[in-house]
Amino acid sequence: MIAHLQRASNTVGLLSYLYDPGERGDHVSPRLIAGEGHGAPIELLAEPGSLPYLAHALDAPVERLGTRVPAQPTWVCSVRSDPRQPDLTDPQWAAVARRLVDVTGIAPEGDPDACRWIAVRNRPRQVHVVATIAREDGSLHNGYRDAFRLQSECHLLAAELGHLPIAPQSTPRTQETRMPSPSITITAEPSGSVSAKGASDDLSATLLKHAGFQQIDDWYGRRHRLPTTTPTDDRAAIATHAAEMLRAARYGVDLDPALDTTKAVTSANPLGPYAAGAELLRLTEQIRSAETGVDLKQALDHLLDPEHGALERIREALEAAGEQITDLDDEAFQLADRFGFAEDFVHSAMSELVDSDDELLGIGRGQQPSDQAQTRSRWLPQFRGAAAASPAAAKAQVSASPDSRSTQPSAAGLPPRAPGPRL
Repeated sequence: MIAHLQRASNTVGLLSYLYDPGERGDHVSPRLIAGEGHGAPIELLAEPGSLPYLAHALDAPVERLGTRVPAQPTWVCSVRSDPRQPDLTDPQWAAVARRLVDVTGIAPEGDPDACRWIAVRNRPRQVHVVATIAREDGSLHNGYRDAFRLQSECHLLAAELGHLPIAPQSTPRTQETRMPSPSITITAEPSGSVSAKGASDDLSATLLKHAGFQQIDDWYGRRHRLPTTTPTDDRAAIATHAAEMLRAARYGVDLDPALDTTKAVTSANPLGPYAAGAELLRLTEQIRSAETGVDLKQALDHLLDPEHGALERIREALEAAGEQITDLDDEAFQLADRFGFAEDFVHSAMSELVDSDDELLGIGRGQQPSDQAQTRSRWLPQFRGAAAASPAAAKAQVSASPDSRSTQPSAAGLPPRAPGPRL
């Protein structure tokens, strides 16, 4: 279950968007399923012809603030459920909405001065919760930790509904032994020969020999050099290949830029101004050329690293795009919402691949046990958004099970939240 939080300045414009057919005609049977108007007849006003009056009812506490009205007083939270699971009924979605406004403090249970809010359904597997942040007592809702509270509550709701995969039993990992990483320097000498100096252990010697270097042992110590008969065009390719193997074995390698063929390929960008796409294309070729699980893991680290990987950078770019759209046009609700959910789907893709290092390193070392081969996504609490199903897996699951929507969970499938301390 995913929650995407936004702020808007125009309540009637937001309601018009929720009740209209949508830019792609995907809004079906918009309807009010829950809400609290503190005396305002929101149930009677929640019709397409009465939306200005419904917006006025929600905005009434905001209008009483006078000059203290914030720039974006409308709070909107879009919530989606796992597309691989049966959809929830309207009463269940209403219970979800009440849980979310309670846990965030928009409308705590039993609070007579809570904010006014409504929950609208206009498509399957989704509900929109709209509130104004002015409370009945004239104070403003503090939304500092709303995103964190929504994430935690959505995780709890998904667990209660049985939408989260059963995590595999964790097995203790053996402590990794980190060996010293001696540095190796590969340079082009003035004579035109290519030499590798630095490490003197057997592993580095074996890797250099495999790349095509000859070993020399004399009074200067052990070192490696390419044969003088090596064609000029082959020297850079051999040096680059040797550096890649040594780095995969965790050696520090200082490779002469004149011998680094990867930089030569990168400088000739085949995609013109699309430098990021060209870099990902180069990474794709590196993945395809991997010969072992170690090589594959080294290439995929550039894609999957949780802090600096390409997927994390893409997620941040989508998040920034959604926020910038809202800043430039606070009525472009649908477009900002689409970028927000795209960001969450990228996060879901990252959650599918977390902790895959051991499996990658085990590639080619024997048949993988069947119980490990069936492992799926894991929950990632350290990321910003709540976990979601990957869209590709969801599409495959839905197409394979056309009757899955006919099964609805019972109202008892969403138990009431037990009272507890608020975050």
